[in-house]
Amino acid sequence: MSHYKIILSGGGTGGHIYPAIAIANELKLRYPDAEFLFVGAKDRMEMEKVPQAGYDIEGLWISGIQRSLALKNLSFPFKVISSLWKARKIIKSFNPDIAIGTGGFASGPLLYVAASKKIPTLIQEQNSYPGITNKLLARKAKKICVAYDDLERFFPKKKIIKTGNPVRQDLLNVEAKIVEAKNYFNLKHGKYTLLVIGGSLGARRINELIEKELDFFDTQNVQIIWQCGKLYYQQYKIYNHTNNVQVYEFLNDMGSAYAAADIIISRAGASSVSELCIVGKPVIFIPSPNVAEDHQTKNAMAIVNANAAMIIKEEDLEVDFENKFSQLIASQEKQKELGKNIKKLALVNATKDIADEVEKLLKRK
Repeated sequence: MSHYKIILSGGGTGGHIYPAIAIANELKLRYPDAEFLFVGAKDRMEMEKVPQAGYDIEGLWISGIQRSLALKNLSFPFKVISSLWKARKIIKSFNPDIAIGTGGFASGPLLYVAASKKIPTLIQEQNSYPGITNKLLARKAKKICVAYDDLERFFPKKKIIKTGNPVRQDLLNVEAKIVEAKNYFNLKHGKYTLLVIGGSLGARRINELIEKELDFFDTQNVQIIWQCGKLYYQQYKIYNHTNNVQVYEFLNDMGSAYAAADIIISRAGASSVSELCIVGKPVIFIPSPNVAEDHQTKNAMAIVNANAAMIIKEEDLEVDFENKFSQLIASQEKQKELGKNIKKLALVNATKDIADEVEKLLKRK
């Protein structure tokens, strides 16, 4: 039987959405007749990104609990009840053969309802430190696909499979595209290219740093591709095409951006880290301190401890940044070493391996 019905849920940030889309695309290749439905949170970016990828999506009225005592928390119980009720309705009418969750708020109610109706569920956990939603769902899940070691602390050991995180397929061969990519961005071939990425919305502290260091970069013979994010583009676009700087709200062709880069400055969200391992360039991580359980620092340290990247914490940027950056630029040796070591950590077959696990669950049903 290949007319399977597959329901997927994940969202809130690109890091939860893109893996879900990648898994759906792989399953669609294997089962062209399968029906797919995504479930997301009503006002988040998945409601736009999933239809762009060609899939139907239903929205739940859900959001996370604010960690501070916020008024928003008062509506939380009502959102949970409303979401569980709607998730029940969706599951009843779609009647899926399997439910796949990639994290984010909406996957909670959906996978909870699916598991309670004896529909097999698979969780894909991107981080080295799982979020609340996946910790709660793990008890009922049939399989948990992870990207890091030592997750037995949070999940039942017999359910864990280390697959890595699904990434965009166009990143697998950036080496071959270097010259083409530099031309695509109209970059000078005799200069170092620095790529700055702070996530889809942008990273305030990284943007402030880049603005402050523009003259310093100039002295280092560096040209910059700066993705400052949706929230900051109006503020920083004045620097576009001054001092060898290009400012973007969002980079649609990440494959070319990675190919053009000699050095990358990035946040340490799980999907960025997985992509950077595949790309294999020297990276300086500046983790966001404003995330649950400080998981970005943990993600970055897993790479740094393998001598495969550098890390500078936000509070150390003032003191350390220029020093560490100029050391890296000055040493081709160090750049090569970091690039080589980070590539060793890449798990390139993640999407296929996760789809294999989904297939096993479908056949077992």
